Amino acid sequence: MSKPFLIIQLRPEDETADNEFESIKFYGGLRDNEVTRLRAEKNGLPDIDLDEIGAIIVGGSPFNVSTPKPEKSEIQHTIEVDFNKLFDDIVERDFPFLGCCSGSGLLGSYCGINISTKYGEPVGGVDVALTDAGKQDPLLTGFPDSFRVLCGHKEACDSVPPGSVLLATNSTSPVQMFRLKRNIYATQFHPEGDAKGFIVRIHIYKDYGYFPPESAQDLIEALENEQTPEAQLILKRFVDIYRDNSS
Repeated sequence: MSKPFLIIQLRPEDETADNEFESIKFYGGLRDNEVTRLRAEKNGLPDIDLDEIGAIIVGGSPFNVSTPKPEKSEIQHTIEVDFNKLFDDIVERDFPFLGCCSGSGLLGSYCGINISTKYGEPVGGVDVALTDAGKQDPLLTGFPDSFRVLCGHKEACDSVPPGSVLLATNSTSPVQMFRLKRNIYATQFHPEGDAKGFIVRIHIYKDYGYFPPESAQDLIEALENEQTPEAQLILKRFVDIYRDNSS
C-alpha cells in the first residue's frame, strides 16, 4: 500500500478548513485511507517523519508572512518556525511537496525572497500563462498556453526564489507557480478551488481585508460561472505521480 499524503492546513475556521480538505481530496482523487490531516493552526507542526508519508500538500491561510513580526500571533510565529524546520528536510531530500497560496509564501520566504503586498490579487478568477519550463513540467504538460485559476491573496513572492524554476505567471502576480529541485512545487493560486468553496471563503473572510465587505455579493455572482479544470488537474497529477512513487 502507498504511503499516505499528509495534508497540512492553516485555516482557523472549521468551515473553511473542512471545505478545503474535502476539495483537496476530491480534485486530487484521494481516498480517505490515503490521507492524513494535520491542522497546524491549532498547535503548530509536530515532528514529521518523511519516511512515513508519500507527499505533502499545504493549503491556504488568513495568516500573512509579510505581517510585521510584532503583529503576528504566537501561533503564526510557531507555524513559521516549524515550517522552516520542515523545509530543511524537504529541500535536502527533494521531498514531494505542493504548497498552495500560503504554502507558496512560506516556501518562498524560506528560500530567502521577499514576500510583500506588491502583487496581491483580489478574490476571483484570473488567467495564468505557462513559461517554456512550465510546458515541459510533468504537472503541466499538454496544458493550453494559458488557463483559468482561482486566487485571492494579499501577498505574494516578489520574485522567483533562487534555484527554482518559474512555471506559470501573469501580469498582476508574476510568480504564480514555481518548482524547486524536481519535486517541490508551489502555486500562488488554489488548485483545489472551485466556485462553491470560494463562496464559502467569501462569507467567512469578508471582514479580513481581502476585499471591501460590501462587494461580497458581486464577487459571489462573478464566481458562480468560473471553471478551472486545468488548475484542478494540477492537483490530480501531483497525487497520481507521487502516489505511484510512494509504495
